[in-house]
Amino acid sequence: MARTNVNFICQECGGSHRKWSGRCDHCGAWNTIAEERSEQPAGPGKRATGKPIKMQPLATDDSTTPPARMVTGIAEFDRVSGGGLVPGSATLIGGDPGIGKSTLLLQLVCKLAASNVRTAYISGEESADQVRMRAQRLGLAKAPVELATATNAGDIAASIGGKDGPDVIVVDSIQTMYLSTLDSAPGTVSQVRASAQELIRAAKLHNAALLIVGHVTKDGAIAGPRVLEHMVDTVLHFEGDRSHHFRILRGIKNRFGATDEIGVFEMVEAGLVEVPNPSELFLADRRDDVTGAAVFAGIEGSRPLLVEIEALVAPSSLASPRRNVVGWDSSRLAMLTAVLEARCGVPLSGRDIFLNVAGGLKISETAADLAVAAALISSVTGRPAPARTVFFGEVALSAELRQVAQTEARLKEAAKLGFDNAMLPRPRKKLHAPGGISLSQPATLADLIDMMGGMV
Repeated sequence: MARTNVNFICQECGGSHRKWSGRCDHCGAWNTIAEERSEQPAGPGKRATGKPIKMQPLATDDSTTPPARMVTGIAEFDRVSGGGLVPGSATLIGGDPGIGKSTLLLQLVCKLAASNVRTAYISGEESADQVRMRAQRLGLAKAPVELATATNAGDIAASIGGKDGPDVIVVDSIQTMYLSTLDSAPGTVSQVRASAQELIRAAKLHNAALLIVGHVTKDGAIAGPRVLEHMVDTVLHFEGDRSHHFRILRGIKNRFGATDEIGVFEMVEAGLVEVPNPSELFLADRRDDVTGAAVFAGIEGSRPLLVEIEALVAPSSLASPRRNVVGWDSSRLAMLTAVLEARCGVPLSGRDIFLNVAGGLKISETAADLAVAAALISSVTGRPAPARTVFFGEVALSAELRQVAQTEARLKEAAKLGFDNAMLPRPRKKLHAPGGISLSQPATLADLIDMMGGMV
């Protein structure tokens, strides 16, 4: 006779508890522990039985080639995915509500369907008529895409196979899926894990590309168990501020390509439009005579990207001055302000500092140190940074500047957009700078201050 096991599982981190409590001991979240039941065979000495698996050699015949990728026709998506969708792969796409995940995937399957690829869009959140309304708004109502509304993961898995089964399946979203064999509500940790496992198993068995939409928590992490990100082959994050019209598709994990690649889209009335040259778009409204602004030449994946960094240093009436940062690491800003004040005498203590990366982009490169320092110095002195100049370089605690990778790619992008000068650390080897751009190479932050006109 089967025995029922009762577990108390945290719906935020998946941690297991012996009894219910208000606070999870693993992640510290409140009111996230729910009771979940599972069936287990009773009796002493019971253990799982199985049969031997068939082994295959690692080396194969040279004539055996892997299946070709399916190019989606959306170049920015293909860049992030590594060149297109791989048959038999599972891709998880997360992002804030209303950011455009469903819109992007509907456009994607319609593009593939126009190339004679069998596609299916399965929604667990919207009715078929609601999906048709979105397709009509995007001008895709005539696309030969198969549409269904379902929440039973077992039924969806059974529909993947067969002679007429789809080659690409979108499941929107995994938090609405459930398996009838589990006695828990959709969206719980056990349902999300088991439903995803069933869908991925069916997709790999029938060599179909699976695209799964995942909700995110208030902290930006994909909701559900952390193991969900390990189960899939690719994890993409769709980010951006809904008050801006830019959207960034960022690769977090990719078994078939490079990580940290980004694709840039613009949200317009007719849906998401690709941005082939995001640097030009991010700098479209920029002026050279503004204080507290500097252009950073960064690298996102393999793509050089120019973006404006804005800083405002103002007197503070508070005992603890504010340090507000949007789009950059706040701890990195704290370190940089300490170096500027202790090593270079820039008066920053007792002042509020506000830092913003224009366009809603998030930067994680340490190469942005020099551009942030230039913006802060410009705001303190009240003088604009040198006109048509880009900045990049890492700042050490000694105020020395350190070289960063892919210098020539950054300079080439700056020259293409008409910049005349670049401030960067002194390189270890000779640079092949593109024509039309001169190089200023300060050794320390003190040299940078002198090149920007010195302190008042």
